[in-house]
Formats: sequence, C-alpha cells, structure tokens
Amino acid sequence: MSSVTYEQMMQRRAMPLDAKVRFTESRIKAWYLHYYGDVYVSYSGGKDSTVLLDIVKRMFPDVPAVFCDTGLEYPEVRELALRKADVVLRPKMNFKQVIEKYGYPIPGKEQALYIRQARHTKSDHMRSLRLGSGRYSVSARWRPLVYAPFEVSEKCCDVIKKEPFNRYANETGRARMTAMMASESTRRERGYMRYGCNNFSDKNPSSMPMAIWTEQDVLRYIAENGIEYAGCYGEIVEGRDGMLRCTREDRTGCMFCMFGIQFDGTPNRFQRMARDYPKQYAYCIDKLGIGEVLDYVGIDYRYQPTLFEEAGL
Repeated sequence: MSSVTYEQMMQRRAMPLDAKVRFTESRIKAWYLHYYGDVYVSYSGGKDSTVLLDIVKRMFPDVPAVFCDTGLEYPEVRELALRKADVVLRPKMNFKQVIEKYGYPIPGKEQALYIRQARHTKSDHMRSLRLGSGRYSVSARWRPLVYAPFEVSEKCCDVIKKEPFNRYANETGRARMTAMMASESTRRERGYMRYGCNNFSDKNPSSMPMAIWTEQDVLRYIAENGIEYAGCYGEIVEGRDGMLRCTREDRTGCMFCMFGIQFDGTPNRFQRMARDYPKQYAYCIDKLGIGEVLDYVGIDYRYQPTLFEEAGL
C-alpha cells in the first residue's frame, strides 16, 4: 500500500502535462514489471482510455486492449473500440435484462444502493438507517424513489461491466490498468490517497496510472499528439479562457445510464440524444421505460431546439 496525502495529490495534479506523462509512464512500467507483463488495459473507447492506451502501447505493444461490448456505447465509441481492441468481452446479461431483474440506474451508485436497500431490506435497523437523516440515508431529493412504481438499483455496472472484466482477469491472470482519474469523484480521490496509482495489495489489484490527470490534461494530450478519438465528442476547441472543451459530448459512458443526470447542464444527455441519436433515444425512452423514470423524478428529456440555440450547440 502506498498512501498519498491530500497535499501531495494536489501538487501532482498541478504538474505540467509533460511531467504527468512521465509520472504515468513510471507507474505503467512498475505495474508491468510487477506482473511480468501479465497486464491489460481496460479499454472503453472513450477519450480517457484512448489516451492511456496510446501511452501503454508506445511503451509495451504486447499489452492487450480489452473492450467489453455492452451494447450501451455511443456508436462512434463502439466503432473505435472494436477497431482498437485486442480482446472483446461481452456481458452475460444485456441492459434490458438487468433493469428488469434489478432496477434502473438512478440517481447515483450510492443513493441507488440505499434506495434498493430501503425498499427490500428485512432489517428494521437497515431500513431506519436508509430512511433516516444521516450520512448513509436516502437524501430528501430522492426519497420518492423508495416508493416508485419501478425498481431502482446500482447493480448495472457490476453485471454489465465489472463481471466480464473480472471473468477475463480470472481466466488469464492479467492485472488491469484503467484510465480513471482521482479528480472525477471524492470516492476516487480517497482511493488514490489510500493506494496511490498502483494498488498491489487489494484482493482485486488495479492500476490507475492517470490518477493525477484532469480533463484538461486528457484533451490537451489528444490535441497535441493528434490522437484519433471517437467522433461523438465533436471537435476539441479552446475557449477565450484558454480551457479546452468538446463541442459535443463531454463524457461518453453508457448511453442509457441515468447516474448523475441531475448534474447535467441544459440540454441534458437525453435531450442531446434525441437530436443526435433518435433511434437509440426512442428505444431507451419508450421501449426501456426510461421516460417513465425521468417523468417520475421531474427531469425533462424531450428534444427542444431552443435549448440548443440558447446553449450555442
């Protein structure tokens, strides 16, 4: 275990990009040598993992890029991933089967877990905890989901993403590298401060060699090195403030996922999907029932051209 203080994490995050690249390369090398080359890149086709794959392949071309074809990727992401991947995995259940068995992924992993437990626990203590007012309770904003006419669950990622990769690791003995960055959430910051980039001691070892990177670092690396990336991001442009941004999607996780929808700007991910991917939009809103879920929590998902005009999109 290699603990990192908050101050160290912030100092590393403030380093220039070229220093971060060297830092990342040193962590990749340490991971590769520790496992005698039996490692792999967990490759999603998104811009973060595309950057990691570029760095890893320059150093160790023999390291495989492993992509899990979930059926939930943006079309451009899936096309790029299938073209670049050395190994393609598939989950045992599709998204429709997961939501039918476990429930919808909303509003976030932690709250979805609390909501599911509040609905189904047989423990009075657990139910009191989840429906209380403390740190580990369902927030007031999402309390109505405890009584919704549909199920809510955090299980989707475990079934569709984690299980196939865990199966691959068990079958091959390879240890994974991911493009996760500590700046993406407080949970990941805590993980980085506890283990550093490379977690050798956990039962499920994993490496985050880009942990000290930020979104700006990823965009700058792509722009400066001419890296091919999925078209759903649009162009990478620099604003008057000197910050880089994508002209279309900023993040490209699972298309139908509602985790974090409350933090989306306007137009949100489903309103953008209505314009850019009408076939997928119709399927998820109508066939999968996501429209019903969003209506229940009061989040608009309908296409409104004026929203795009106001946002300059």
